[in-house]
Amino acid sequence: MYDTSLRAPVRSVLLLTILFAVATSPGAAPAAEPLRDWRQLANKMVDSEIVAAGVTNESVVRAMRDTPRHEFVPINERDNAYLDMALPIGEQQTISPPFVVAYMTQEIDPQPGDRVLEIGTGSGYQAAILSPLVKEVYTIEIVDSLGKRAARTLKQLGYKNVFTKVGDGYLGWPDAAPFDKIIVTCSPEKVPQPLIDQLRDGGRMIVPVGERYQQNLYLYRKEKGELKAEALKPTLFVPMTGEAEANRQVKPDPLHPSIANGSFENVLKDEASGVETPAGWHYQRQLTLVTDPAHAPDGKRFITFHNEQTGRGCHALQGFAVDGRKVAQLRISFSIRGHDVQPSPEPQQQPGALITFYDDRRATIGEVNVGVDLLTANWQREQRTIAVPIKAREAILRIGLLGGTGELSLDDIRLSAAQ
Repeated sequence: MYDTSLRAPVRSVLLLTILFAVATSPGAAPAAEPLRDWRQLANKMVDSEIVAAGVTNESVVRAMRDTPRHEFVPINERDNAYLDMALPIGEQQTISPPFVVAYMTQEIDPQPGDRVLEIGTGSGYQAAILSPLVKEVYTIEIVDSLGKRAARTLKQLGYKNVFTKVGDGYLGWPDAAPFDKIIVTCSPEKVPQPLIDQLRDGGRMIVPVGERYQQNLYLYRKEKGELKAEALKPTLFVPMTGEAEANRQVKPDPLHPSIANGSFENVLKDEASGVETPAGWHYQRQLTLVTDPAHAPDGKRFITFHNEQTGRGCHALQGFAVDGRKVAQLRISFSIRGHDVQPSPEPQQQPGALITFYDDRRATIGEVNVGVDLLTANWQREQRTIAVPIKAREAILRIGLLGGTGELSLDDIRLSAAQ
């Protein structure tokens, strides 16, 4: 969910970059436009990053256009408010990218008479999007300062049907239950039982479930007291803290960083369309999963990015834990090929693969640029060793054309601590 890139020579097709600052998403609206024109910025973002990415619910799209996202981010991040990217809001938390907010909202099918529970108020933005779509929104935030700030923001902006509370979302809001819909904007390892109990029969709940950096977004329908699960998309959210985190069985290992499903053999299948996508990689745009055992460098599948429109988002991301105090270097290797790859003229929209390191506050740190001088139509194997900032505690690997055009294929991506 953290998009970034740097200017590089045209011939440098594959980049590996670690950024000092949270950077912009390819194809997003220019941050330099004044916020007095926020509606214009919001409309541009919605058209290019939300509608174009498949959100079709007209009511949800209208709410995304009408909600002033800049009011829900810190002042120093307001220039980035209408970019489709996660932004830090303090206390190691983030506001989700607008596409993710719109997609999750659409999937619970909000109705005017619904009473909705949100777990993880954060900045209050998700609650604000829900407000015009449903009867009542009940939202819980475990971090006291964030919960109180969001409550003030929502009150000042006139969201009268949103009710806020500071507490552990694992426990839900039993006094206000049952709920028609539940939306969880932080990731538990398993769905908390209190939330299952508080969802009315026939209701829907959307939750990012899984390990810290390997999560899938699930839509649950409650039928006759039991949940029926539908896997939607790979995703990456901050963890659900409190009791949910205390009960987590599988925890990340920052001393042994790695990438999951780097050969794209594990897939998720959309039940409605039948389309398969690689598991473990989130925020996928303009990506095709290719099954071709005769030509895949490893296994029977690889991925191909294809883009004809300069500046259009074209990427996939995956997070991993790494402790810069103990891991001084990373070794990354990959198989790559390309055809007619051209970078975007924008300095922060160069094709390639990017790594962004974050400190314990989830602030971005460090910078390294490693390029492939010549990209051919035949598979080639590349390997690089990368210095890890000593303050690093986690990282995001981002791959794709990143606003460039042409066709780029990747397979057998491996990452480990360098010995």
